[in-house]
Amino acid sequence: MRFVRLAVGLSILGLIAGSTALGSSGTSRVPMLEHVPPARLISHSTSLNWSGYASINSTFTDVKGSWVQPAATCNGKSTYSSFWLGLDGYSSNTVEQLGTEADCSKGKPVYYAWWEIFPDPSRMISRFIVTPGVLYTAEVQSVAGDLTLTLSGGGNQPFSLTTGLGGASLSSAEWIAEAPSMCAKSCRELPLTNFGTVDFSGASTNGSAIDDSAWSFDPLTMVTGNGTAKATPSGLDPTGSAFSITWHHS
Repeated sequence: MRFVRLAVGLSILGLIAGSTALGSSGTSRVPMLEHVPPARLISHSTSLNWSGYASINSTFTDVKGSWVQPAATCNGKSTYSSFWLGLDGYSSNTVEQLGTEADCSKGKPVYYAWWEIFPDPSRMISRFIVTPGVLYTAEVQSVAGDLTLTLSGGGNQPFSLTTGLGGASLSSAEWIAEAPSMCAKSCRELPLTNFGTVDFSGASTNGSAIDDSAWSFDPLTMVTGNGTAKATPSGLDPTGSAFSITWHHS
């Protein structure tokens, strides 16, 4: 789950409105984006902040996939959307993830790449240009007590980071479109950017498809508090490794 700090986040997003690349080499601390306990599940297959697929009920040490970066349709308001893959978060308070953003800051589109490992805050992947219509490929892998996160695409120098495994539970793998949250005294989901449709492909975990018989999987629909659908996943393709997510409501 991605958390936007109330006082700092909106002002910084205003400064970078309309940009497609941020910062210098390496990664940059993003003060306005942090983790809080992740998937806000209402029941099986419905969530306040996630839409996509989760593989569950096993131990997961690797997740891969690609998505075509969607364009943000902006209407003068500030809205937010994240597209990512990662380990954990469906039924745990740990998340290891990386992805891209399609936000609207005061009506202007903002695109960038980021990574997160709970409980540390998000970090932008600087000098990594994110462009609508471009295919990005990511992987999160646990090997011998370390996590390696990689992201490539769009002609960028591939990003790769290896760090300690920490408290990762490795209890799920996900491919997600998310509505980030604003947290002050309590957390609430921010308005979801109209991203149209995002297409995921090449999705695998532990070397197998999302729907492998070795585990269960859950197609997640993002809903409002009163049950209105905000974003819905399609069915899986015959290989179990491709699907789309469609925006319906902010």
